[in-house]
Amino acid sequence: DRGRFSDLLTELKIPFPKFGIAETADEASALADTLDFPLLIRPSYVLGGQGMKIVINKQELEEHVINLLKSIPGNKLLLDHYLDGAIEAEADAICDGENVYIIGIMQHIEEAGIHSGDSACVLPPYKISSYHLSIIAEYTEKLGLALGVRGLMNVQYAIKDDVVYVLEVNPRASRTVPFVSKATGVNLVQAACRLAAGAKLSDLPLRQGQSPGQVSVKAAVLPFARFPGTDVILSPEMKSTGEVMGIDRDFGSAFAKSQTAAYGSLPTEGTVFVSVANRDKRSLVFPVKRLADLGFRIIATEGTAEMLRHNGIPCGEVRKHFEEPSPERAAMSAVDAIRAGVVFGFAAQVDGIVARIRAELGT
Repeated sequence: DRGRFSDLLTELKIPFPKFGIAETADEASALADTLDFPLLIRPSYVLGGQGMKIVINKQELEEHVINLLKSIPGNKLLLDHYLDGAIEAEADAICDGENVYIIGIMQHIEEAGIHSGDSACVLPPYKISSYHLSIIAEYTEKLGLALGVRGLMNVQYAIKDDVVYVLEVNPRASRTVPFVSKATGVNLVQAACRLAAGAKLSDLPLRQGQSPGQVSVKAAVLPFARFPGTDVILSPEMKSTGEVMGIDRDFGSAFAKSQTAAYGSLPTEGTVFVSVANRDKRSLVFPVKRLADLGFRIIATEGTAEMLRHNGIPCGEVRKHFEEPSPERAAMSAVDAIRAGVVFGFAAQVDGIVARIRAELGT
């Protein structure tokens, strides 16, 4: 019940994204004027992000709302202002109705907007300040006590412009429980069952956190290689079919282990294809330079290639797949490069990506 939830957050003085509830396309359109784009649209009472989508304008809003009202009749729609570019985090805790014990705070590696089941996450966080971590701990304790939780609780957060927002609270087990249990050595399921049966936190043999110098990474296993033609764009709707875990002394090594477990050995040589929207170009320079310094060849589409060369990074050029070859453009397209094996990737998914983009362009 989003209304009751927002009333609780307001009472506890905990920030949350602006939201509204609509039952018709006209109501959704009117709400959009007050909430501001981008918006996260979702049906109420669904799991796995079913039917959720980020929309950036009125046309996308109307198309998605009409489709949702047809596919899930009688369901109210929730519209949240989407915190574009926010860092997402979540906390797992156990409560006995009187006290709250936070087992772990995790930082998502993907930005907010990707379903938590598809996001990789790291414990302890690697880019969240101690100030924001203290706020997350404070809000988690407030919510556990206010809700009277006895057992497990998961709270999801977004951090933007120095403000910590609560996105949702799950007074139950979360998919992160096995990961946090292994990372910390705390048997969360056993502890939660004892609390639900009436035990107090003081009765449990709990220890604080991970071993010093340990970093743990949970990564999603995505099914794209097994299902040719599926949509490979991550979104608020969950696509993953499993999880893996990497543990090491530093974040980079732990993350590399998780990716190796999910998809096989990481490449140490070859060609990297890069293409991003204009708003992301500035943040791309440093990671691409690191790849070039490691000996990888870089290729990019026209605008991205121009920006990389301007910043002193040697870069080849390919055309966008929908552009026709010409004397001014590269002969090979990005799709050609993946199909030909010049660029490592899920070659079987290229047709699905092309079909999606053509549908969006109306061609």
